[in-house]
Amino acid sequence: MTVAPGGGEPILRFDGVAIHLGGREILSPTTVDVRRGEFVCIIGPSGCGKTTLLRAAAGFVAPSAGRVLRNGQAVHGPSREAAFVFQDYGRALLPWRSVAGNVGLALEAAGVPAAERAPRIAQVLQTVGLAAHAGKFPLQLSGGMQQRAQIARCLAQQPALLMMDEPFGALDAMTRESLQDEVSRLVRERGLTVLFVTHDLEEAIYLGDRVIALRANPTAAKPSVAAIVDIGIPGPRSQLETKEHPEYLRLRRELYQYLSH
Repeated sequence: MTVAPGGGEPILRFDGVAIHLGGREILSPTTVDVRRGEFVCIIGPSGCGKTTLLRAAAGFVAPSAGRVLRNGQAVHGPSREAAFVFQDYGRALLPWRSVAGNVGLALEAAGVPAAERAPRIAQVLQTVGLAAHAGKFPLQLSGGMQQRAQIARCLAQQPALLMMDEPFGALDAMTRESLQDEVSRLVRERGLTVLFVTHDLEEAIYLGDRVIALRANPTAAKPSVAAIVDIGIPGPRSQLETKEHPEYLRLRRELYQYLSH
C-alpha cells in the first residue's frame, strides 16, 4: 500500500520494507510515505511489528528487504535529526545524572560547546515544564516527569523527526492525557514530524493526522498494512470536546477491528 506525499519529498519513506526476525516474517513488504509536519500513529495487535517498524525508521533495525529513506537518503543507522522516545522512561534516563544532566547528553553527543549548553538546557526544560526540577535525579521524579525529561532530551537535539514507542502506556490516565496535550502542543510549535506507536486506539485518533493499522501474521493476500486512515478532526483538539465529536466516534468504530485481528 502506498500513500503519496502531499507535495514535495516526504521526510520518511518505507520503500517495500520487509523485516524477518528469527525466521518469521514480522513485516511484509510495506510502502508508506510520512509527510513533513505530519503526526502518524501506528496501531495493531501485539506482535504485529509496530515497534519493529519504528525501530527500522530510527535505524536501529535493518530491513530484510526494501529501504527506509529519510529526506531521500537511505537510513543505515541512528541520526541526530531523528530522536527516539522509549516506552521505559525509567531505563532511558541515567539515574546518576540530574534532569539537566540527562538533557545535556544530547548536546554533548552533538558536540555543542559547554558554554552554550546551560541556556539550551534551561530553555528546553522550561518548554516541558521541568525548569524547577533541573537539579533533581530521575528517582526523585514521578513517572510523568521522567517521561517529560526524556522528551526534553530528545527536543534538545533539535530533531526534525520524533519517533515515540508507546511513551504514555505506563502512566495513569490523567498524566497520560496531560502529556498527550503537551506533546501535541510541542509538535505544532516546533513543526515536528512524529511517528507514534500505541496500543491505545483513542490516543491514536486523538493525536494523529493519520493512523496506520497493522495486522499480525501477514501473508501475500493479507499484507502487514491493513488500513491507513485520515483523521479529519479539526484542531487544536480537546480531551472532552474531541472525544465527543461524531467523527471521533465514527473513527473509533471503524478502527477498532484492527486491534483484535
